[in-house]
Amino acid sequence: MSEEKRIAVLSVIVEDRSVTDKLNGYLSEFGEYVVGRMGIPYREKGVSVLCVVLDAPAGVINSLTGKIGMLSGVTAKTLFSKY
Repeated sequence: MSEEKRIAVLSVIVEDRSVTDKLNGYLSEFGEYVVGRMGIPYREKGVSVLCVVLDAPAGVINSLTGKIGMLSGVTAKTLFSKY
């Protein structure tokens, strides 16, 4: 029995742009679960802000969040829907 899918929003703040290729690699690796994404470069503060909408089992979402959160200079948090 497969785990039920949930909708989630993964919020990412990138303070170190040198990890961008690795970050995009993770998002590509989990691409089948990505509904959409938006990236905003905030040049005045020297950061980039990403918002990624996912539809996936909670374990998959947690795995992606963990991988991204382990990158140096990156903060990642996830907000899950109730269903």
